[in-house]
Amino acid sequence: MKVSFSRSMLTAFAAVSLLASGAALADVDLAKSKVSAVSKQMNVPTEGAFKKFSAQVKFDPAKAAQGSAQMTIDVASYDLGDKMYNDQVAGKDWFDAKGYPQATFVSSAIAPAGGNKYNVTGKLTIKGKSENVTVPVTVTQSGATQTFDGVLPIKRSAFNVGTGEWKDTSVVADEVQIKFHLVATK
Repeated sequence: MKVSFSRSMLTAFAAVSLLASGAALADVDLAKSKVSAVSKQMNVPTEGAFKKFSAQVKFDPAKAAQGSAQMTIDVASYDLGDKMYNDQVAGKDWFDAKGYPQATFVSSAIAPAGGNKYNVTGKLTIKGKSENVTVPVTVTQSGATQTFDGVLPIKRSAFNVGTGEWKDTSVVADEVQIKFHLVATK
């Protein structure tokens, strides 16, 4: 069913989202953090969450350029709230979780963008395809806790997500937004 496949594809892109980084390595609290992907199927937004991911963040606002971030997402953990959709998105036409079990992001640069905003540039790899991306990230600090929030728009076609009958972007839109909320403690 095309609707199911679209929802699955959207969730897969969420796995690709990442965060900002810096000076002291912080432990990301996975229970308080979230990575999701939002896509549109037949012009209706659909959001799914990646249930398994890991992230490492090193960030000091005073030394942003020295920061780093990396994230690994288990694409088979993408959850659209329905097992049938989840199985479809993990299949070959979408994430091909058996052939490409992980999506990754590795930062290469972090630059201040004014106030508590930063541009994090790095390499996003999904389904064996890599693209250089820049994601705007908002960093909030409260004591020893840092929160990283961002949205990265990508084109699913750039990563061969949605092939075969799903390659047509008139049913499932090409643009996917990867959203993340990461909570880290130093």
